[in-house]
Amino acid sequence: MNKTIITVVGKDTVGIIAKICTFLANNQVNILDISQTIVQGYFNMMMIVDINEAAKPFGELADELEQIGDEIGVKVKCQREEIFTKMHRI
Repeated sequence: MNKTIITVVGKDTVGIIAKICTFLANNQVNILDISQTIVQGYFNMMMIVDINEAAKPFGELADELEQIGDEIGVKVKCQREEIFTKMHRI
């Protein structure tokens, strides 16, 4: 399995989850786990996805997700699971 961590952070607006999830579905990216919260009007979402069957390479997916984030006013970041794990280990 080729896991990627996607984080989405920004001011809450209508359609954030819909835009991100539609993009992922259209590119054959499987959502394995998802958590989202809204705190005082700020949206925060973390997803673990499997890009094993993705229609595009990791770099292209990451760039396009970042562009979608720019369009809807949030920051979207993608990290490979192994890099995320090493960066956040104690």
